Amino acid sequence: MVKRFILAILLLGLVGGGLVGFNLFRDNMITQIFANMPRQPATVSTIEAKPVDWTPTIDAIGTVNAAQGVDLTVETAGVVKEIAFEPNTEVAAGEVLLRLDDVVQKADVEAARTTAELERSNLLRAQDLTRRGVTTNVSLDQTQAAAQAAEAQLARAIAVLEQRQLTAPFAGTVGLPRVDLGQYVAPGTIVATLQDISTMRVDFSLPEQELPNLSIGQKIEVRIEGLDETFPGALTGIDPRVDPASRLVALRGSIDNAQGKLTPGQFVRIRVVLPSESGVIALPQTTVSTSLYGDYVYVVRPSEADAEQLELRQVFVQLGRRSGGVIEIVEGVSPGDQVVTAGQNRLSNGQPATIDNSVNPAATATGDAVSGAVSGGDQ
Repeated sequence: MVKRFILAILLLGLVGGGLVGFNLFRDNMITQIFANMPRQPATVSTIEAKPVDWTPTIDAIGTVNAAQGVDLTVETAGVVKEIAFEPNTEVAAGEVLLRLDDVVQKADVEAARTTAELERSNLLRAQDLTRRGVTTNVSLDQTQAAAQAAEAQLARAIAVLEQRQLTAPFAGTVGLPRVDLGQYVAPGTIVATLQDISTMRVDFSLPEQELPNLSIGQKIEVRIEGLDETFPGALTGIDPRVDPASRLVALRGSIDNAQGKLTPGQFVRIRVVLPSESGVIALPQTTVSTSLYGDYVYVVRPSEADAEQLELRQVFVQLGRRSGGVIEIVEGVSPGDQVVTAGQNRLSNGQPATIDNSVNPAATATGDAVSGAVSGGDQ
């Protein structure tokens, strides 16, 4: 009985040992097969790292306003007699836009003019009589004072009459009328808005740390959301006081609006252009990957074992400023390096590689973006 039990244990150990040995043999053979299997080269598109001229910019957001813009109001109370403008039309400086009922004021002007003419005639007669010695100088002074008072009354009557009409203080585009014919209006009633939109101003703010980089006349670029076009302008005003609450400084720029695409009140993005820098390496942002160990790129270089064979090298980089789809490489990439533009998640360090740039959207995008960085890059 004991012999049978021992024999069963030996048989079980032999079977178990065989299974373990077979598994070890199988795993070893699989490892050897994969170790000796040649790695398939990865086909990648690349871009050459080249030094470019980089023009840093400071980005901000702001609001566009007309260079001149007012809400037109009447100075006196009255009934609207005439509305002499159409909405969204160009008006000249001094053009009459609205008239109030002015019958009484015109009558006052005629009465004052008649009195002034009478007093002028009296003054001429008094001067003639004084020269002939018929009257005294006192009488002449009284007549002269009366003539001057009459002229002042006439000027006052004319001024009151002119207040019965509203004129454009400057040339511009008039908006919608906010009153109707026959409506009684009080002083201060807004009749319409007048905007000179041929030249626009943009108001924005920047942190106080940027003050040393700002100067009057500095170039700015303005862009509207949803519109690719950029509007060039210049920095025309820097507030001499920093807001102690926000630590921001108020700025103002001037933009030509010859095509009329900018409208007062619009939200815009502004770039303040700084002096250009040369020798900056800039690459598409798609070339850069991020991991727990830092930012890196894949560079295609000749293999150390075979100079004719290309392989991928993972290179950690230090990043700098960004502009659109382009990023500055401060450290890690040298001029002339062929940097992989996309698909880094399927690549590994030391993997053989072949370059195919027949379809490389990143290269075209980078050409446009780098040219954009020449005219503007984030600081």
